[in-house]
Amino acid sequence: MMSSLQARLAVAVGVSVTILWLAAAIATAHRLGQDMEEVYNDGLKATAERILPIAQHDLREGHQRRESVDDEENDDVGRDPRQERKARYGEDVTFILRDRQGRVLLGSAGADASIFPPFERQGFSRTRTHQLYYAASANGNLVIAVAEPLDRRRELSQSMLLGLLLPLLVVIPLSLVVILFAVRYSLRPVRALRQGLSRRGAQDLSPLPDSGLPSELRPISAGINQLLDRLRAAFEAERAFAANAAHELRTPVAGAIAQAQRIRSETKERLTAQRTNEIEATLKRLMRMSEKLMQLARAEGGRLRADEPSDLRTVIRMIVEDFERAGERQIELTMPEGPVLSPLDPDAVGILSRNLIENALKHGARGSPVEVVLEPEGVLCVANDGATLPTEAMDRLMRQFERGNVKIDGSGLGLAIVKAIADRVEAAVDVVSPRSGKSEGVEVRVRLPIT
Repeated sequence: MMSSLQARLAVAVGVSVTILWLAAAIATAHRLGQDMEEVYNDGLKATAERILPIAQHDLREGHQRRESVDDEENDDVGRDPRQERKARYGEDVTFILRDRQGRVLLGSAGADASIFPPFERQGFSRTRTHQLYYAASANGNLVIAVAEPLDRRRELSQSMLLGLLLPLLVVIPLSLVVILFAVRYSLRPVRALRQGLSRRGAQDLSPLPDSGLPSELRPISAGINQLLDRLRAAFEAERAFAANAAHELRTPVAGAIAQAQRIRSETKERLTAQRTNEIEATLKRLMRMSEKLMQLARAEGGRLRADEPSDLRTVIRMIVEDFERAGERQIELTMPEGPVLSPLDPDAVGILSRNLIENALKHGARGSPVEVVLEPEGVLCVANDGATLPTEAMDRLMRQFERGNVKIDGSGLGLAIVKAIADRVEAAVDVVSPRSGKSEGVEVRVRLPIT
């Protein structure tokens, strides 16, 4: 069953036009056949009415022709009576002239009397092979019968029908091609609407343009735009809630951490100090979670492209230096000598690279450095040594709140933030385990857009 509206319309219109063409050709051929039959009969009647007085005159003059051609040739030496008859009566006429008793008095050249039934009445008559017309003289003494073979009429009818059908063999295929192009041209707004819908998603909820749409599609476009507006408002409300909640939590959480640290410094009880340390660690995890939520909201709803391209090397170098100032000395940075310009917003690049490096430091093997490589083609590669990840784990790590090792403290949002940014800027993210050229470790490659 055809699922394409264009194919359905083209087939429906094409079949309908073909049927109408054939029906019109058949009806025209039938009508022309009837008209030609009348023309043939009128010609047959006119021939009989034309030959009858000539034959009467010839008989009165004593120039009758017998059935035997041999006798005529013996009687008329020095002239060809057959040629005279053809000139006088016509070459293609088949007729015989009988008297009242049915004796043949005159006939056309080669006329076979057996194809002429006995005279019964004046008018048309038809046998299995011929169409005949009978006419009697005024005094009724002479009867002429003119015959025309039905095969000749059938040949003419077939030639006429073939003349009608042959153009259709050219017209119908051309009509189908024209119909196909016309349907395709007419459905351009539908294809444009379909392409516009295919480009819409969680990262692009912009309204569909309604200019150039036919009146039948405008209500559909308007309904879809209303739905996109509601979805966009819902997503924005969700992102705003996450960002605002994370932002508002920072101050009270920071105050709570300060209070916990004050309690720990003032107490002399070991159990109280231990519980204070646990409270402080929990509050710091909450602080990091709020930071990750703000980054996720930025990745999902913020502006990720800048007006002017910037050098990726500058941003990545700053992020690595931040980790080094924080005491992380296990990062090996490799970058090209020339600039790597990208249209991405530097903040988005910073969030992406920070999460990749932080995730590699957290889950990499102790004592092994994290390798950060920026290639001239815009590929950012962050690799660490450690246990090899199974395939299902690599796919699962891109989801929110998923962690590869539950024993390691983390929010489970680092790679989800990277994936959100990469999806919005149409960058490919590949997780490879084990690392290229090694038997263990994990390598994450992000192909960033460059100019």
